[in-house]
Amino acid sequence: MTRIEFYVLPDDNPLGRLRAACQLAAKGWQHGMQVFIRCVDEEQSNQLDELLWSFRAERFIPHEQDADDPQAPVVVGIDQAPPFAQGLLINLASTLSSHLDQFSRIIEIVNQEPQLLTACRENFRLYRRQGYDPQRVEL
Repeated sequence: MTRIEFYVLPDDNPLGRLRAACQLAAKGWQHGMQVFIRCVDEEQSNQLDELLWSFRAERFIPHEQDADDPQAPVVVGIDQAPPFAQGLLINLASTLSSHLDQFSRIIEIVNQEPQLLTACRENFRLYRRQGYDPQRVEL
């Protein structure tokens, strides 16, 4: 069954969520997983793409926008179906992906922004209703 975790950040800084996504994508890629980062919109997707280029000066994170190369080790997109099965989904959107069954692991990144907290609590309940056992991880 798909492993689902909610990584909870201690503040409401939106850039902190993007940095956490970069760290988790790097870790997933280093462990041999295909990674799909699901963004809210095109603006966030572009911002994350730029951050991935400069995130680690000592190590490159191989990534592409979904439109440019959906087969890249780390793919940044919005809600496209992943071209790979059993990879890692890092969800930055406030809704569930329509492709849950195509991932072996899903990470939701939560910060303390009130609207996001409300959306993520609802996502937690929705995962449970669908038979998943989501876990909470404090960062």
